[in-house]
Amino acid sequence: MTRLPSLSRVAALALAAAVIAGGAWSAAPALAATDDVTWTVRTASNALGADRTNYSYALNPGAHLDDALVVANRGAEAVELDVYAADGYTTSTGALDLRIAGEQSVGVGAWVTVPQRHVTVPAGQTVEVPFAVDVPQNATPGDYAGGVVTSLTVADASANVNVDRRLGIRTGIRVGGDLAPALAVDDLRVGWDGGFVPFLFGDATVHYRLHNTGNVSLAAEEADAVTGPFGLARLDSAPDDAAPTLLPGESWERDVRVPAVAAMGVLIASVSATPIVTDAAGSISTLDPIEVSTFGWAIPWPLLLLVVLIVAGAVFGPRLLRERRRRAQQAEDERVAAAVERTLAEKERQLVE
Repeated sequence: MTRLPSLSRVAALALAAAVIAGGAWSAAPALAATDDVTWTVRTASNALGADRTNYSYALNPGAHLDDALVVANRGAEAVELDVYAADGYTTSTGALDLRIAGEQSVGVGAWVTVPQRHVTVPAGQTVEVPFAVDVPQNATPGDYAGGVVTSLTVADASANVNVDRRLGIRTGIRVGGDLAPALAVDDLRVGWDGGFVPFLFGDATVHYRLHNTGNVSLAAEEADAVTGPFGLARLDSAPDDAAPTLLPGESWERDVRVPAVAAMGVLIASVSATPIVTDAAGSISTLDPIEVSTFGWAIPWPLLLLVVLIVAGAVFGPRLLRERRRRAQQAEDERVAAAVERTLAEKERQLVE
């Protein structure tokens, strides 16, 4: 049986967590700091391998295999645990999480069967829990991620809730067939913000979404850039952190800030994403980069308004001044004419008398 590489960039694959109605996975070394978690889990040593950090299988549709989980109780009292399998998904923080017990699974959680769903592990003892993997005949080729989980539900009287403490081992299944890794860059847009004094430079934000449209888990190496018209004033950038490995169908949102971008009117943003794929033998390869671009506006509106006011003053100022002088002259002429008319009328009146 061929072992698969890890389907995530999460370094630790045996995971422990204390959660409420959920299941965030944390690295196994943190277990020592969790006083009320008294058990550990590991993979069984058998024909599939020894000292495995996770369960990784390469199977064809219709395949069956048997494996086991080893649970060790390092506490002073017996511990009663539920054991089940669940599908995995990537959270908004980039970590792998598992569906909680009772949620529907369609991949690993549905294909891994644990006959002994409830186990009691005596204090200081170790119990091996067997499970089976049965891949359906109609399973779609590609990568599937999940985990085999041990769970202890305890009541938290102070918070009046039940706390589900889970400790599990990541499980990856690659179903043989036509493997088609594919990555898309969607929803690309660029914005520009000049702040309070947007006369020369501002910050551009490039937004896009990495979307795994294939059937193989993959990562991506990203490179972003913004330029003015005709490639002027090019600024290269990249996200501050690496995107997680995405399971088939998953997406990852990106907002990349590019500082000190000149206000050049038209702003062109480009994104290059190179898919990174790990095959069943553990070899890493890259695919042709996906390159997309779009444009936005980098317009310093206050400066533009100031320019408009200056131009308007230059164009209309003299005209308004001439009109003001004309009206003043007209008013003066009318005043003089009225005075002359009054004077003549007065003289005529005197002659009549």
